[in-house]
Amino acid sequence: MTKLTEPAPRSHDKYERLIAVTHDIRAIPCAVAHPCDETSLRGAVEAAGDEIIIPILVGPQHKIRSVAQQFGLDITPFEIVDVPHSHAAAAKAVELVRAGRAELLMKGSLHTDELMGEVVARETGLRTARRISHVFIMDVPSYPEPLFITDAAINIFPDLETKADICRNAIDLHLGLGLGTPRVAILSAVETVNPKIPSTIEAAALCKMAERGQIEGGLLDGPLALDNAISPEAARIKGIEGEVAGRAQILVVPDLEAGNMLAKNLSFLAGADAAGIVLGARVPIILTSRADNVRTRMASCAVAALYAHHLVEKQPVTA
Repeated sequence: MTKLTEPAPRSHDKYERLIAVTHDIRAIPCAVAHPCDETSLRGAVEAAGDEIIIPILVGPQHKIRSVAQQFGLDITPFEIVDVPHSHAAAAKAVELVRAGRAELLMKGSLHTDELMGEVVARETGLRTARRISHVFIMDVPSYPEPLFITDAAINIFPDLETKADICRNAIDLHLGLGLGTPRVAILSAVETVNPKIPSTIEAAALCKMAERGQIEGGLLDGPLALDNAISPEAARIKGIEGEVAGRAQILVVPDLEAGNMLAKNLSFLAGADAAGIVLGARVPIILTSRADNVRTRMASCAVAALYAHHLVEKQPVTA
C-alpha cells in the first residue's frame, strides 16, 4: 500500500518579499498613536530600523520614554509629540496626517474604536468618498501567494454599496503593491444564487457591477464557497470554471463575523500570519494586534508604506 505523505509546508516568504521591496523606496513618515506598550513601540522602532517608516510618536512623553527605557528601545532619533492621554493621541495623530506631516497612521496601545472614531470624524477626520474597510494580507504557508481577506475588522454587516467599496479598496491595494490584476472571490456558504441566502444575491450583483464597469481593476466571481474559491480540485469537482475559481487572491466575506473567524482559523490552525491595513481614508492605516509577531508587524508597515508610495506616485503633477 502506498504511503501518503503531506506536502512540505511553505516558508513565510511572501512577507519577506514585500518587506524587501520597501528597500527601493523612501521611508514614509508615520504618525504612531499612543505607542505606550512594548509591542506597539517596538513595532515602530523596528520598522524604522529597516527604513520602512519614519515614526512620529504621539502620546504621553513620560510613558513612551519609560517603555523605551524598560525594554531597551532607542527612540532618540524620533520626534515625540507630547499629549496627555490616548484620546488626545488619536486626535493629534490624525491632525498630523491632515497637516501633511505624516503619510501613514499607525495604531499603538489604544482601542481600535478610539483611533477610528477620530479617523471618521466628519469635520476633522480622514474621510474620502470611499467607505473605509480593512484588509488582512495573509501569509498562509500552504497557499502559493498572499491571500487578502476583507472586511474582517471594520464593517460589521456591510450592504451592497459598502461591499462594492470593500472590493474597490482591496483591488486597488493589490494593484498598488504590484501584485497584478487580482482574482476576487465573493464568498458565501454555497456557489449558487439562493434567494434565502442574501449574500449570494449580493455576490451576483457585485459581479454584474464589475461587468458594467462599476467595479474596476479586478476579476470578480461569486457566489463561491470557500473550498471552490481556493482549491482547484474542489472547483473542478463542482464543475465551476473561470479565472477565479480555485485560484482566488482576494476573498470578500459576507460580514465581519465570517471574515474574523476565517482569518483567525488560518492564523491559529494553519500557521498563517495576518498583516492588517485599513483603506479608504486619506492615508493607509496600520492596524496591528497585540498578538502580532514581529514579522507580521513589519509586514503591516511594509504593505502600508508601499501603498502610500503608490498613492503619492498616482497624484497628478501640478504646475
